[in-house]
Amino acid sequence: MSCRSEHIWLELITGSRKFSNFCWALIIFLGSLGFLLVGISSYLGRNLIAFVPSQQIVFFPQGLVMSFYGIAGLFISYYLWCTICWNVGSGYNRFDRKEGLMCIFRWGFPGKNRRIFLRFFLKDIQSVRIEVKEGLYARRVLYMGIRSGEAIPLTPTDENLTSREIEQKAAELAYFLRVPIEVF
Repeated sequence: MSCRSEHIWLELITGSRKFSNFCWALIIFLGSLGFLLVGISSYLGRNLIAFVPSQQIVFFPQGLVMSFYGIAGLFISYYLWCTICWNVGSGYNRFDRKEGLMCIFRWGFPGKNRRIFLRFFLKDIQSVRIEVKEGLYARRVLYMGIRSGEAIPLTPTDENLTSREIEQKAAELAYFLRVPIEVF
């Protein structure tokens, strides 16, 4: 989502609170909980899950391995739920022609560097860059080329924009900032 006026361009960036992340966190949690319960059931010798006959599973090595996978899955699920709660990666890109500033803000993981805030002068922006990698895992990312040689990503790497959408976005931003477009 972006808001534009004559002098200001504000683009909101969604972070970890996406439907797909909720689905993956829930699927991993339920699957790992199932693995852990089957492993515990095989150790106790009675069914904790009614529709899974765990008496046929010997605790050593199958039940032990299933318990390990269940515990590992719970840790991964906990990590995903934490990133969703903290909304890691969310923020905004703000371009202000009136003040001549570009501000990029993102939320990170808790700690002393939770807030990621970058500020640049618009006169230091060299170009708007598009990186396109086609193939099985296609990737299209929009970057801001700075005079110091850095390339700052403006779009999340997991955002699946079509070639037409990324080109349109780059063209509009380059026109707003009055800089050229580079394609990699």
